[in-house]
Amino acid sequence: MPIADYNTYCKMLENAFENNFAYPAINVTSEITANAALAAFQELKSDGIIQVSTGGGKFASGTAVGDMVLGAISIAEHIHRAAEKLDINVALHTDHCPPNAVDTFMIPLIEESERRVAEGKLPLYQSHMLDASGLPLEENLDLSVPIYERMAKIGQIIEIEAGVVGGEEDGAAGSDDTPAESLYTTPEDMVRVYERMGEVDGKYMFAATFGNVHGTYKPGAVKLRPKLLKEGQDAIKARFGDDAKFWLVFHGGSGSDKADIHETLDYGVIKMNVDTDCQYAFSRAIADHFFSNYDKVLMIDGEVGDKKKGYDPRVYLKAAEVAMADRVKEACEDLRCVGKTLAGAAVA
Repeated sequence: MPIADYNTYCKMLENAFENNFAYPAINVTSEITANAALAAFQELKSDGIIQVSTGGGKFASGTAVGDMVLGAISIAEHIHRAAEKLDINVALHTDHCPPNAVDTFMIPLIEESERRVAEGKLPLYQSHMLDASGLPLEENLDLSVPIYERMAKIGQIIEIEAGVVGGEEDGAAGSDDTPAESLYTTPEDMVRVYERMGEVDGKYMFAATFGNVHGTYKPGAVKLRPKLLKEGQDAIKARFGDDAKFWLVFHGGSGSDKADIHETLDYGVIKMNVDTDCQYAFSRAIADHFFSNYDKVLMIDGEVGDKKKGYDPRVYLKAAEVAMADRVKEACEDLRCVGKTLAGAAVA
């Protein structure tokens, strides 16, 4: 199916909210990693979100170019074409654009979508994340709201974050020494976010933090407080009425207990980023191939190796794609979105 349009994307997110599941948002850096995500969504009949960061875009453009916008455009164009061959809904998203990259990454991509919409096409990306969580809340919102207004005019959804996700992940705002109190968004902050974002006639996602940390950690090392999300949802309902709600995003989920993940789904999480675990699954398959086929990969002792089974990149990259797809499928199962595609359903 074609990439999800605005109405379909909103329907996807609302379906997740109403039915207590979430979409895995898979970070990709190449056609191969994008194909892994698409394969998993297709096999499990799950709609999904594929996303590109500034670093992912730069990598995708190649070492000779190193242009994060060009790389992000190239990946998106591939996914637009590949998704047409499938019978699921896919939305494209950019991840963690910091304030200092707004003018060099996010705005050029919005401009590309504005050009496409003017030609009668879908936006290139269906949503963008502006991560100004390192700024004081009012400065964060002063930056976010005008960009949100611009995006809403062409049918794009913005994602913002308040509070800091700890750890470090490809340009994310946090760091290993992030103060503990910054890892938790307060209900008061959530009320202010709802108030300011309500100035715009559009749709948005909100990454409220509740102890999240980027990267991989042993089970139990990350101290999540999912009930903060419920407290925030309750606070905006008390202030703005029963119809008030956030479409929430879960960052830094690697190493989280399944029980914590499932609890967040009851409080309005409709998107969970999955990056680190997919990187490991992809790399592990390549390492397995090289260790298991040492004599085929390398030309040793006067031999020539085995191109067909050893050092042809298609051999080990295919294995990596399959391994990453398996990890994406695990995420779909954890987030309870298996078999819940809206494809084929009428979207008003």
